[in-house]
Amino acid sequence: MDTDPDDTRYALRAGAGDRHAFSWLVKRHQGAMHRYLTRMTGIPETARELTQDAFMRAFQALPSWRPEARFRTWLFRIAHNLALDHLRRAKRVTFQPLDEGLETPDSAPGPEERLETRQRVLQLEAALAALPTAHREILLLREIEEMSYEDIARTLELNPGTVRSRLARARAALLTALRHP
Repeated sequence: MDTDPDDTRYALRAGAGDRHAFSWLVKRHQGAMHRYLTRMTGIPETARELTQDAFMRAFQALPSWRPEARFRTWLFRIAHNLALDHLRRAKRVTFQPLDEGLETPDSAPGPEERLETRQRVLQLEAALAALPTAHREILLLREIEEMSYEDIARTLELNPGTVRSRLARARAALLTALRHP
């Protein structure tokens, strides 16, 4: 089992009531969780609320967490459930722009290059927004959050073979959407 020893140590301490240990876990994971939830909901304020809710639920459930479960995967499972509940209640699915976190090279691109890049990003956003939630979330977990197939399987409660096939279908659907906007 691929676990993070720091996460395990701090999660066990937090589960025993150590608020400083829990604070360390929040600082470590809040950025990735907020990024994931923002891209799932499309609304940064909603993602902030869901991130807080996820950490509150995690804090309450930590006494029952077991080190056999990778902490990050367990935490993203909580966030995943909250995002799906929110999307079901809102009955809408949107996507947060990807260009916020894009790094720019040392030499600044010219106006034409920036326009082309922006157009590609907008096309990608539209294609991702058109995907079903199941495809979008699996792409986000794999490509943006860089989770392993096993961690995605645990997060989404799927078997690894299903993750691989769903990811292949999601990538194919994304490519189709990109080719035929």
